[in-house]
Amino acid sequence: NDSSLCPPPTLPSLSLSLSVWDITQKGYEKKRGKLLAPYIPQIQGVDPSLQIDNRIQASSQAILPGSKHNKSRAANTRDERFRSDLHTEAVQAALAKYKERKMPMPSKRRSVLVQSSVEACTPPDTSSASEDEGSLRRQGRLATSTPYQGHGHPAVEHWFNRVIQGSSTSSSASSTSSHPGGRSVTTTNTSPKVGLAFDLLTPDTPLITDNHSAPPDVTGLSERSSFHGERPQVASVRGVSRSYNHHTSVMETADGVPVNSRVSNKIQQLLNTLKRPKRPPLREFFVDDFEELLDVQQPDPNQPKPEGQQMSPLEGEPLGVVTNWPPSLPAALQRWGTTQPKSPCLTALDNAGKPVYTLTYGKLWTRSQKLAYTLLNKLSTRNEPLLMPGDRVALVFPNSDPVMFMVAFYGCLLAELVPVPIEVPLTRKDAGSQQIGFLLGSCGVTLALTTDACQKGLPKAQTGEVATFKGWPRLLWFVTDGKHVVKPPKDWHPPIREASNDIAYIEYKTSKEGSTMGIAVSHAAMLAHCHALTQACGYTEGEADSTSVMNRMHVISIPYSLMKVNPLSWIQKVHTYKARVAVVKSRDMHWSLLAQRDQRDISLSSLRMLIVADGANPWSISSCDAFLNVFQARGLRPEVICPCASSSEAMTVAIRRPPEMGVPPPGKAVLSMGGLSHSVIRVDTEEKLSVLTVQDVGQVMPAALVCVVRVEGTPYLCQTDEVGEICVSSGSTGVAYYGLPGMTKNIFETIPVTSSGVPVSDRPFTRTSLLGFVGPDSLVFIVGKMDGLMVVSGRRHNADDVVATALAVEPMKFVYRGRIAVFSVSVLHDERIVVVAEQRPDASEEDSFQWMSRVLQAIDSIHQVGVYCLALVPANTLPKAPLGGIHISETKQRFLEGALHPCNVLMCPHTCVTNLPKPRQKQPEVGPASMIVGNLVAGKRIAQACGRDVAQLEDNDQARKVDSHPHFTHSFLYIQDVLQWRAQATPDHPLFLVLNAKGTVASTASCLQLHKRAERVAAALMGRLNTGDHVALVYPPGIDLIATFYGCLYAGCVPVTVRPPHPQNLATTLPTVKMIVEVSKSVCILTTQAIMKLLKSKEAAAAVDIKSWPTVLDTDDLPRKKSPQMYKPPTPEMLAYLDFSVSTTGILAGVKMSHAATSALCRSIKLQCELYPSRQIAICLDPYCGLGFALWCLCSVYSGHQSILVPPLELESNASLWLAAVSQYKVRVTFCSYSVMEMCTKGLGSQTEALRLRNVNLSCVRTCMVVAEERPRIALTQSFSKIFKDLGLSPRAVSTTFGCRVNVAICLQGTAGPDPTTVYVDMRALRHDRVRLVERGSPHSLPLMESGKILPGVKVIIANTETKGPLGDSHLGEIWVSSPHNATGYYTVYGEEALHADHFNTKLSFGDTQTVWARTGYLGFLRRTELTDASGERHDALYVVGSLDETLELRGMRYHPIDIETSVIRSHKSIAECAVFTWTNLLVVVVELEGSEQEALDLVALVTNVVLEEHYLIVGVVVVVDPGVIPINSRGEKQRMHLRDGFLADQLDPIYVAYNM
Repeated sequence: NDSSLCPPPTLPSLSLSLSVWDITQKGYEKKRGKLLAPYIPQIQGVDPSLQIDNRIQASSQAILPGSKHNKSRAANTRDERFRSDLHTEAVQAALAKYKERKMPMPSKRRSVLVQSSVEACTPPDTSSASEDEGSLRRQGRLATSTPYQGHGHPAVEHWFNRVIQGSSTSSSASSTSSHPGGRSVTTTNTSPKVGLAFDLLTPDTPLITDNHSAPPDVTGLSERSSFHGERPQVASVRGVSRSYNHHTSVMETADGVPVNSRVSNKIQQLLNTLKRPKRPPLREFFVDDFEELLDVQQPDPNQPKPEGQQMSPLEGEPLGVVTNWPPSLPAALQRWGTTQPKSPCLTALDNAGKPVYTLTYGKLWTRSQKLAYTLLNKLSTRNEPLLMPGDRVALVFPNSDPVMFMVAFYGCLLAELVPVPIEVPLTRKDAGSQQIGFLLGSCGVTLALTTDACQKGLPKAQTGEVATFKGWPRLLWFVTDGKHVVKPPKDWHPPIREASNDIAYIEYKTSKEGSTMGIAVSHAAMLAHCHALTQACGYTEGEADSTSVMNRMHVISIPYSLMKVNPLSWIQKVHTYKARVAVVKSRDMHWSLLAQRDQRDISLSSLRMLIVADGANPWSISSCDAFLNVFQARGLRPEVICPCASSSEAMTVAIRRPPEMGVPPPGKAVLSMGGLSHSVIRVDTEEKLSVLTVQDVGQVMPAALVCVVRVEGTPYLCQTDEVGEICVSSGSTGVAYYGLPGMTKNIFETIPVTSSGVPVSDRPFTRTSLLGFVGPDSLVFIVGKMDGLMVVSGRRHNADDVVATALAVEPMKFVYRGRIAVFSVSVLHDERIVVVAEQRPDASEEDSFQWMSRVLQAIDSIHQVGVYCLALVPANTLPKAPLGGIHISETKQRFLEGALHPCNVLMCPHTCVTNLPKPRQKQPEVGPASMIVGNLVAGKRIAQACGRDVAQLEDNDQARKVDSHPHFTHSFLYIQDVLQWRAQATPDHPLFLVLNAKGTVASTASCLQLHKRAERVAAALMGRLNTGDHVALVYPPGIDLIATFYGCLYAGCVPVTVRPPHPQNLATTLPTVKMIVEVSKSVCILTTQAIMKLLKSKEAAAAVDIKSWPTVLDTDDLPRKKSPQMYKPPTPEMLAYLDFSVSTTGILAGVKMSHAATSALCRSIKLQCELYPSRQIAICLDPYCGLGFALWCLCSVYSGHQSILVPPLELESNASLWLAAVSQYKVRVTFCSYSVMEMCTKGLGSQTEALRLRNVNLSCVRTCMVVAEERPRIALTQSFSKIFKDLGLSPRAVSTTFGCRVNVAICLQGTAGPDPTTVYVDMRALRHDRVRLVERGSPHSLPLMESGKILPGVKVIIANTETKGPLGDSHLGEIWVSSPHNATGYYTVYGEEALHADHFNTKLSFGDTQTVWARTGYLGFLRRTELTDASGERHDALYVVGSLDETLELRGMRYHPIDIETSVIRSHKSIAECAVFTWTNLLVVVVELEGSEQEALDLVALVTNVVLEEHYLIVGVVVVVDPGVIPINSRGEKQRMHLRDGFLADQLDPIYVAYNM
């Protein structure tokens, strides 16, 4: 097994899964009869799919109805010990437990199913699953191999069934198979062989589909099947038929609300599924930085522990002394090449099995010499030889050309160059090829040797040269065929040296993480390896086999492609050449069993060793047994089967010796899976469900010292009943990872120590990456590989065992060629198992979902471990390893990057995430008094703050400003009086200027013009309406709206501003208009002619009842009439106007603004922003509610400044309108909304250069305020500042305001006072309503920006939402506000005032119990900063965290949707927007997908991962929708409740809905 030489029938890991062959019933009967004739009269119940017609079809339905299968199982009288369908029963029994529960099936938009999978008919050579294509279906663990003594033949039908059903092992282990070429490719071996339709659920389980009636249980096994450690099972995995999409049973949600929709049906099922808790009782917790205590899995006190003594290292027999043993391999080549030139060395066969070429030793010697001479002397760059001895050279040869490879390999050795063999790259983007490129680069490879045919097939660049592969260094390609090499001169001889410790060759391996290492093998090791193998196998010169030039043997190489066409070929060649030794893989044995050629005239009696190269793989045992059973009659002796174990690092580790060497008989072990998961060996009985059967791989190699050490930490020796990593110390292992000294030290220079810490030996050991133990008679057993090891909650599982279990669940119907990959990803401090399978193109959605459900149960029952994610991808889309298997690390990489594009996903975080923090227990109520005392004791300030004092400011104001009317602020309690006064005092002073989309002035109004227009409106209303009537104003943004507003005040009516309906979207916008008109009890609607037509149009009639509108008047052409006299309100407490707005939670709330509050609001804003008639401010806001309305309609009239009005709608056609206006009018103060800011950053981000050329300059802006009722959106304001910095915008200019329904302007940056500050708080503390400041960039930190300065006359306090007591600085609580401009109450028609009464007048339960406060409904906190404000005091900053109504109460903690959404948006580039809400304790995440629908399912796992990692929450439902589905209100805030209603009513038309289990 010298890796330099090609082991014959295995070289190219044969990887076709023949599951694509078809068979008719008739053909089946005929063939079965023929095949079984020699053995037994008649067998019933053999699985039909054993047969194969050699015509490959794209997909087969080699499956017969289950009933056939179990006709007469019970009658079989075979020895109970050989039940091969045991595993089937194990899996069935596991599944039977779940029958009764239903699981919601994901719903998917139909178009997503049309996946562009690479066509189903793959060219055969890249076929199937895995590098090692294991034997059937990893027949392993239960495949009862017959101990050879004393059993004769077991019932034939027994092994037959086993072969057929793959003995459905559920478990066993292995992952990279390192085949004798030594090339270890990390992949999972997973292909079901030869169309075995092995229907897991047939015999005993009622099929879990709704149309089969259950066949009777005839095996009697399921009752006594015992599971290890019963756990309450949660994930009910019954495939659910779609029927419930149609029936509308009325269900009730957990709150008893009747619900009527398909979505809620599914959620209800999900809830029912999740009701039974699976979590183990929690014991101790480890503290994760803060209060969040992640549960640490305590070891189960009853788990098995190793009890044996410490193992003692195992020594192989000493190497015998051989006379005339050549000093090195090249010396051996020289010897045989000159003394025996005619003797054959290697025979290559073509696809038809005919010998194409026999390389003799003489030819190998002369051709290698020619190549060596050419490489050293004929390749040069600038007269320097290209290669020096010791340089590395890549060997790129197809595995069907062993002759050229051998010549190239020995040519390099003779030239003292170091060959680095790699696979032929097929495309520029082969999976893993970048890592190969990295390896070649780090080895300094500049030259690649290849064959002429291969060179022609490589991808070419435009120049005709071989393309440079991604990540590869620049290579010179040299073709080694005859015409390119020259004959050396007579006097040139290659240097033949003694084997030294210099590197002879480098073979590569790919690690679990996907990185590629080159393993350097020295000349001495290569020679020692040959010596040891020769002795272990007792070779003599001239034997036909594969160990090499060393012993002048004749090797027959059987190419991969031939094995695919004729799986019996190797057996025929053994017969033809009378071979004495053959090297095969389990798969080759397996295929030859199933090949239907006539085997009669074959004799295998010449074999004295049948070396099973992957004998270390746990499934090889059943292949060996089955093979022996068939071929014993053909002269095969049982004792010649010799499994061996090898790994890339250590080469051959152990091999079973041929019997003439007097070795103990072979062994077999049946081990408990439960024990193995704790690394403990417990022998079990085969009747158990979760057991693993393994065979030994013989004895340690000669002159090697072997020990087993613990996998993690210090390499302590294991106890005798403990599984560990096998380490070897011998002269024949690899010596290093090339260029990686640190890893080399860990792997190639390990020093195992005893429990007392004493080194076992003075020689360093090499870790083999094989997991196993030493059994009785010093036999070595292997149970898995390090690469496939997954440690979940402290228990170890082997990826291949899980693959086997998944394959046991009738894969033929669903899994394309058995291609399944299993790996683990780390989420929330533990490994999580992910299973990815390729779905057959013809499998239906429902069937696949059912198959997935069953796989979950099977794995849960047999391995007692939950699967985190199970994904199906379209056939042929998983990345392939060089030999056609699945490239695991690349698959994992794609999964984590969201680039797998699955067509079906099932996530089960509820089942397998058991280490979440304990839900927070609310403390028994601490009273408000104790809180205050506690805060005082702790030296914490009570959180309260106030704006500047208004009276004092006004005195200063009057002194400073001459132009203001002496009694101005005192005498005008009513805003309409101010307008009249201005119309007299400064009639021509311009107040308003409205811009259109072109940036030109659409309309203007001076004080007098506005007054005159208001008078006309008042005159029109006076005769018709009574004072105090409510009037709805439905206008587009403009002067009409303002004039009509003052007209209403003049006439004593109460105006209500309403956003007009959108002509293109009447269906959604008109009902809101109607609702406001009705709720506000408006008796009249004032509007324009155009809108009036729209309100009464046919289209409108489709949306609302247009007959029920109140009187509608258009104000376009009112007569120039002056109203008789103005209305004077009797007191300032009278209602001035109603302000209606829709909150983010979808509640329409109108608040009452009195005349006093209106004036006070204007006064505060005037003082904060220093507004005077000489000022200009630009406003890009909607004028219908809140601060936007106040700035449009009220402030200019009050303060006299000129407002430049930019309707936000105009920005849709001209994004630069607002900023251009700011620049043109040199505006110092401007207001906008988040949606405007977003339009500018998205629309103008790349156009700042163009704007600069248009002379847009923003250096005039002192303050740009975003009007908002939410937490400041820091990311947006920062990117806005960054983008427009180039246009002169000061980074300090941008700030936000804060207002809400009870008070539309609480904070506003204004012109004086310190810049807004930003703090970083711990997001986990916030969930507990605590404020903990952290450094920027620390984990879980959340940046919060202060919401502007508190307005003059406003007082703010932070109160506990439940006790209503005041809170300290370090607490998050509700912001309460007291100010003269608070609204006086809600105006609602639904009589809900009682519910909200305390929103407007509430008192603290302790402390200052006199002041009347209004509750804002927002959570926030106050911080005293180091800055000083205008009055010289230390400045108190108010931080708004979020709306109380929006918060999600989950696991006893308070979450803000925006935090979860931010994490989700960050998780994948295609997520455009996200919104979250809860539905009966389930977290629902809706994401907008900006990209192809194929990516939709990639998001499910990424969203689940990120929310778990960052928020410790399990996502219940992931909904993927198109961009623009998440509703947003006029302020740019997400309407999560509307979205929730749409989801529950099934109106979102989602691309995909995933229900996490």
